[in-house]
Amino acid sequence: MMSNVAGLLALLGVSLMVAGCGTMTTVLREDSATVQSLKAKKTYCQSVPRVYSGVAYDLCVLHAPPNSGSWVSLNDVPWPFLDVPVSAVLDTFFLPYTIYRQSQDGSIEIFR
Repeated sequence: MMSNVAGLLALLGVSLMVAGCGTMTTVLREDSATVQSLKAKKTYCQSVPRVYSGVAYDLCVLHAPPNSGSWVSLNDVPWPFLDVPVSAVLDTFFLPYTIYRQSQDGSIEIFR
């Protein structure tokens, strides 16, 4: 019984981590969703390159004003800071696809 609860909590934690992951936001969702998300966070970024876009997304969120409500923290460490290593690994996995998309579509423009 206890191992089932631990497994469920681990699955929930991984699901939450992937749902908030910069790579999942930039690679697996529409560009408009990424743009809307970054505008809502009031980031200062003008565009996000598709190559290593998850890391770039996280850095853009970290570059938003602290009072914009964009920082969720875990023990006072901003979530995007914790997500950068995860996004770097996933961005590397998606590298062939993102290189192709960068060459075809260019960067994701936040403010046009």
